[in-house]
Amino acid sequence: MTHLLSLLIWLPIIGGIAIIAVGDSRSRVFASVVSGLTLLLSLPLYFSFDRTTADMQFTELYAWLPMFDVNYSLGVDGISMPLIVLTAMINVIVVISAWEVIKDRPALYMGAFQIMTGLMIGVFSALDAILFYIFFEATLIPMFLIIGIWGGPNRVYATIKFFLYTFLGSVFMLIALIYLYRVGGSFNILDMHVLALTQKPQVWVFLAFLVAFAVKIPMFPVHTWLPDAHVEAPTAGSAVLAAIMLKMGGYGFLRFSLPITPDAAAQLDMLMIVLSLIAIVYIGFVALAQNDMKKLIAYSSISHMGFVTLGIFIAFRLVVSSDADGAALGIEGAIMQMISHGFISAAMFLCVGVMYDRVHSREISAYGGVINTMPIFGAFMVFFAMANAGLPGTSGFVGEFMVILASFKANFWIAALASLTLILGAGYTLWMVKRVIFGEVANEQVAALSDINKREFWMLASLAAFVLLLGLWPNLLADVMHASVENLVQHISISKY
Repeated sequence: MTHLLSLLIWLPIIGGIAIIAVGDSRSRVFASVVSGLTLLLSLPLYFSFDRTTADMQFTELYAWLPMFDVNYSLGVDGISMPLIVLTAMINVIVVISAWEVIKDRPALYMGAFQIMTGLMIGVFSALDAILFYIFFEATLIPMFLIIGIWGGPNRVYATIKFFLYTFLGSVFMLIALIYLYRVGGSFNILDMHVLALTQKPQVWVFLAFLVAFAVKIPMFPVHTWLPDAHVEAPTAGSAVLAAIMLKMGGYGFLRFSLPITPDAAAQLDMLMIVLSLIAIVYIGFVALAQNDMKKLIAYSSISHMGFVTLGIFIAFRLVVSSDADGAALGIEGAIMQMISHGFISAAMFLCVGVMYDRVHSREISAYGGVINTMPIFGAFMVFFAMANAGLPGTSGFVGEFMVILASFKANFWIAALASLTLILGAGYTLWMVKRVIFGEVANEQVAALSDINKREFWMLASLAAFVLLLGLWPNLLADVMHASVENLVQHISISKY
């Protein structure tokens, strides 16, 4: 299809506006149609994707602001395409999850999520830097409304903190993009990839990108906004925030930092590796101390996203030693971790949401023995908990294993520290499951619980299927991204060190 990416961007945006306009009574049906069509339109991206080339595919180019060389330019490669399909899938799950739960202004709620879906697909599709920046910043608006209107009692504080952190970080990215335009005369991202920048400008541009993308992931020490946002956000908001919005930071490193500033990334790779290891290990210990389930899963997300940045920047250690295959393994592991974490984190937050809808508490102490009254739900939550801990056979194992294996090729001690997450992840995840799911029925509220209904069953079953599918058949994703990752590794290999 000639305009497939534009359809994927504007169908949910226009559909979201239409949902708000039609009103509450028909909003759920309209949202189901819009999200379903968006998912169907995303499937040709995968099935018609040429896996033998690193070139951009499904491209579109139209002049927008010719005087500044700003264009409506779209395209995808093996790095961005899986993220678009993931976004479309999570969008459908979000609609299903909110079908019976949201009573207050459902049209605005459903519409905001559809608009945000279109904007996030725009982030992963944009090949013009200004277009990317507009989509990147615009995603803040619907999430701001979702947390601010349907969030918890401290939603105003969490919303303002979320907005300020992410918005201020992005200002530095805009400055870097304008500088690159002044140097190269183009806002085309692919043109920026071949700019011949000297070392000092590369370092400054890299640091500007670092501020923007580190906040979005989020990396230590700019991670403190995420637990607050997760705790106060409604269930679907937490699912989208963890599954998709955090991935925009990892994608930014792959699309901007590595190809545009490879020498600076090589110079500062140890800084990035150390920050990643702090996130993996220290934040894992922080997760162990949590009493709120959503906060525990939020800190878990920060720890798991540390593998994304570790996989990306360990590649430079391997390029120095002329191990291109090891460098590609690290980056592919990072991408695999992003996709896997998208499914697992969304599932974990939705599981908490299922219990919260019944008991209206996220505190671990409010539960105990849930398996006795909700056996089907208990089975799903244990499965997702095991995937979150990196159980072999699930997608949670594949990305972490690839990154650890690449780290071993670079440095034993880096790999050893990263491997601690297998212990910590099992510790905080299974400790939560033990206290919530297993044991005797703890109180009257748990005794009165009813098991999941058909809507909740299919919501969780679909996520479980993808977690299992990617765990057993990782080539489903690896084959798609291999050519693009090899091209990226080749690009950073020819830079000066």
